[in-house]
Amino acid sequence: MVKDLIVVKDKSGLSAKEIRKKARQSDVTKKGKVPIDVIHKSVDANGYVDISKIQEHWEDLSPTPVKYDWIKTKSGEWFKGEIKGLFNDKLEFDSKEIGLYTFKFKDISEIKSYNIMTVNIEDVAAFTGVLRLKGDKLTIIQGDNSYDFEREYVVSFAPYGNHERNFWSGKITLSIDVRRGNINQYDYSAKINLMRRTALSRLVLDYLGRNSAKDYQEMANDHRINEKYDRYLTRQFFWTPVFGEIYTDKYKNIDRQLTLGMGVGYTLVDTKKTTWNFSTGPAFLYTRYDTVHMGEEQKEFSPALELSTKYELELNSITDITYDYKLTYTDAASGRYKHHMLLTFENELTTWLDIDFTGVWDYILEPVESDSGVVPEKSDFQVLVGLGVEF
Repeated sequence: MVKDLIVVKDKSGLSAKEIRKKARQSDVTKKGKVPIDVIHKSVDANGYVDISKIQEHWEDLSPTPVKYDWIKTKSGEWFKGEIKGLFNDKLEFDSKEIGLYTFKFKDISEIKSYNIMTVNIEDVAAFTGVLRLKGDKLTIIQGDNSYDFEREYVVSFAPYGNHERNFWSGKITLSIDVRRGNINQYDYSAKINLMRRTALSRLVLDYLGRNSAKDYQEMANDHRINEKYDRYLTRQFFWTPVFGEIYTDKYKNIDRQLTLGMGVGYTLVDTKKTTWNFSTGPAFLYTRYDTVHMGEEQKEFSPALELSTKYELELNSITDITYDYKLTYTDAASGRYKHHMLLTFENELTTWLDIDFTGVWDYILEPVESDSGVVPEKSDFQVLVGLGVEF
């Protein structure tokens, strides 16, 4: 049985305000007296001490977190805002100046959090506290204790507390095509991606649906909701206590189809520009067909095996590519084999607005014939162009 990580919480009884005060005290480097030989070396030709030679340089100074988190990039720029979380070596940061932005963890040289964080350390535990990162050293400050780790062992971190909104992020993409005149037609599609992430887990909720009509006659009406809940164990390995799908498409003779299962996953590639995950696990598949021939079962309940992969590539500074593929093996009564594939090109217009191009391919090996003798096509293709809003 897979066990969850131990969470090392602060048991000092101090308030968040008092913990932040301790963190600020640890930020202050108390200097002793300046040695006399250093002063002698700082005397200029006129016999005056050159203060610039013994005082701290401005680039070595850093801001004090008050109401906001602070991060510093390797280029020396400081950003003020709110840390949304670190996952797969990508740091999500929300700032009034730059909006919601994703930094590569490798590009961050310093972090000074104002908010209490939960930090998942590989093969050790999860720790709560104020976060400090400088170079390769990460410090988690609690009321009575502090813990030091090398940054390479950080799996993930996220804000800790009762503000549920801090854990959520998402994107809504809409595509609408309306024509009036000789032909009255509308095509509408929506894609919604929601994610709740903590230092220990990730909940993903996805919706994809479309409606289409021509001269007031419906041509398409299908909807798909996917759910996946992952628990991090190491940087590469995670397990999925539950995944599921709700799907309906009457033009494929599917009134409703429900999938429920559990599995494990592994991150095969995790670099600065590329991530590639694989997941697999057993499931059960329930299908209710819209219509069937007399004497045939309208409902089917079947065992299944699901395999999925997700590949993400940062092509350049404004374009990301995402390939999401899921296949399901089951018995003949439920179609034997099906897959759902999406290939998306996300093109950044602003920090919160994208224009997306998505190709969708749905396939079922043995579709079930309706009572009118119509056999649905095995493949169904869509090309979606829409505007996506991130939040």
